[in-house]
Amino acid sequence: MPVKKSLGQNFLMHKQTAERIVAAAEVTSSDVVLEIGPGKGMLTRALLARAKKVIAVETDHDLIPKLEETFAKEISENKFILISSDIRSFDPESIKGQYVIVSNIPYYITGELIRTFLTTTHKPTSITFLVQKEVAVRIARSKKESLLSLSVKAFGTPKYCFTVPKGAFFPAPSIDSAVLSITGIALQFPSNLAEYHFFEVLHAGFAHKRKQLAKNLEEIFSHESVLEAFEKASLPQTIRAEDVSLPQWLILAKTIHRT
Repeated sequence: MPVKKSLGQNFLMHKQTAERIVAAAEVTSSDVVLEIGPGKGMLTRALLARAKKVIAVETDHDLIPKLEETFAKEISENKFILISSDIRSFDPESIKGQYVIVSNIPYYITGELIRTFLTTTHKPTSITFLVQKEVAVRIARSKKESLLSLSVKAFGTPKYCFTVPKGAFFPAPSIDSAVLSITGIALQFPSNLAEYHFFEVLHAGFAHKRKQLAKNLEEIFSHESVLEAFEKASLPQTIRAEDVSLPQWLILAKTIHRT
């Protein structure tokens, strides 16, 4: 069966890597797991060996018959539920009770999927994604923050688990991948800070990467308000958005306001 490049398909082919991913996700026999893009089922098999139930959403209709054949027993036992659909059309509310996400996802929708499942009303308790190595580094290891890393940290704790070489996939991508886990998922904002306002401030701060943070914020908020917020967060006027920590962003967002 030909690989569909338009779907960003890079199938995981190493059994040991799949088992390491499931171990990193700390999947137990009481867990309901949502898997995005089971592909040829390598990770699915490792998940089924540990989890209570696996719900897999596959957008490539051509892969469904083989998956149904491979996991016929688990489907008949209601341990494996296979859904032929685009994950972006999937409603997390359809999962009853707590769930975790463990997936090898298409690189091109990494940011979108992370945002979707961190901001949905029915959040997973943890997310373990196989992503581009540079994305995992930027979120969990980099000393410089980004819009994506701060968005993740606002909802949970990211961890770089381990590197997966490109040779573990077919077809092999041009770069290595890594396993990224996000645990402790919950809204981290103080009760007196609206989520939409925090992200408004965050997006404004990163609007122009080469500009200093204060200059970016003053395109939306008054100079006086920005000055007050910087003083409360103990930030120098010359600082850039990438050098501001999440706690400092929370102080900025609580203090800054439109005139």
